[in-house]
Amino acid sequence: MNDFWNNIFRYPRFFISSVTGLILIILTPFKNLFKIPKFRIFLILITVTFCLSLYFIIKNMLVL
Repeated sequence: MNDFWNNIFRYPRFFISSVTGLILIILTPFKNLFKIPKFRIFLILITVTFCLSLYFIIKNMLVL
């Protein structure tokens, strides 16, 4: 029974490290694109557009 609780308490650490690894793997291609000057401006514009779109969508969803 002691092993069961030990595993339960270790699960959050495993979950956080798994999610962190997944995020790093997903962001690696964008990091490689950022090294090329021609794609750097394109990537910055896409990121700004995405953030602004998300902001306006959430803002309009919260209007009562």
